[in-house]
Amino acid sequence: MNNPVIAAVDKVHGIPRIPLADKIDDGVQWITDHFGDFLDSLGHVIEDTVNNFTDVLLSPTPLVMVAILGLLAWLIKDWKFGLGAVVGLVIVIGLDQWENTMATAALVICATIVALVIGVPIGILAARSDHVSAVVRPLMDFMQTMPSMVWLVPVVMFFGGGVHAGLVATVIFSLAPGVRFTELGIRQVDEEVVEAGRAFGATPRQILREVQLPLAMPTVMAGVNQVIMLSLSMAVIAGMVGGGGLGGDVVGAIAGLDVGLGFEAGLAVVVLAIYLDRITASAWSATPGKGRLATLKKRFSRKSRSALPATAA
Repeated sequence: MNNPVIAAVDKVHGIPRIPLADKIDDGVQWITDHFGDFLDSLGHVIEDTVNNFTDVLLSPTPLVMVAILGLLAWLIKDWKFGLGAVVGLVIVIGLDQWENTMATAALVICATIVALVIGVPIGILAARSDHVSAVVRPLMDFMQTMPSMVWLVPVVMFFGGGVHAGLVATVIFSLAPGVRFTELGIRQVDEEVVEAGRAFGATPRQILREVQLPLAMPTVMAGVNQVIMLSLSMAVIAGMVGGGGLGGDVVGAIAGLDVGLGFEAGLAVVVLAIYLDRITASAWSATPGKGRLATLKKRFSRKSRSALPATAA
């Protein structure tokens, strides 16, 4: 005779219960049992890399680093943004959030590099193969739409808490735009241009390197910008698993109901986000901005063209 309790557990509103949670738990446990030592070693490498990069950013005095970042903003965009960056970063110093901001910046930059190293090649493969694209697209949908904090659970199981866990979760959450925008940029390249390259005897690798990627670069770099923004948002959430930096202060403010600390850390996040967003958008814009580098390049081009007749003569 059937047990009604077991039947109630096996069915939900008359539908057989899908044991997804049990299967996922079994899979996580299997990975932990068989690859635990490797994951520990990988975690140590990641943590050392992020900490070393943080030390590099903190090695100059804060005001010297502010001057360097302000100069970079002026060179890439314009003097107005350079001045605004200096003012914002000085405010961060005044809020006593400089060390946390540099720690978060190091985590974001490292996560962005890893996400692009993985995502750009996958995007290239997806652009060149409809079969790969059909597999990658729903996977990217799943990764991008899954609530960000859900990724913290398996990461903590695999790596424990700490900076390395925060970086892995950040990479997973921010990977999708790098893949999507790379595929989109390459697929949008005019087919006639590609055919012209083939007509001149270019190999597929040469077409990709010298035709498709240069023309797709504005779209690809828009994806880089999105990867950075998602990395920053996830790096703050990663403070829940010991990611440190500004995320640690945000989590601490929530736990202690410290509104003032939360606003200070949040303002530092805003300054860092605006700086990274404007820098990446201006550095790879399809239309060069008014930064010092663009001005020098234009002047050099004009001088080169004006010197041409004299050289020819």
